Amino acid sequence: MSYEPPTPPPNLPTEVVNALNGSSPNRLRDVGRYAEELAEYKECEARLEDESPEGELEERSDDLPDDVPTKATITIKEINDNRYYYWQWREGDKIKSKYKGPVNPDG
Repeated sequence: MSYEPPTPPPNLPTEVVNALNGSSPNRLRDVGRYAEELAEYKECEARLEDESPEGELEERSDDLPDDVPTKATITIKEINDNRYYYWQWREGDKIKSKYKGPVNPDG
């Protein structure tokens, strides 16, 4: 562990850097978790927007559950240092998710 503070990314706005520098370690960990989850959400949202139009017929994957639409994509979420696959799709303004399984089933 370094005794020098980390250098913020050059594209990070000054007001964000200042707010983070004034935060407690617990708050910074909360911000880090939130930022990761928000990034995953926005990446998923972008993937869903790039998909083919809703009316197009798509082949249904063999491992796609009946209650998951064919437009769903697979994303990886990290929870407590473990990685898991989730199906994700959009329903109106909401992103829906359904657990698929561990990325590494052997543990």
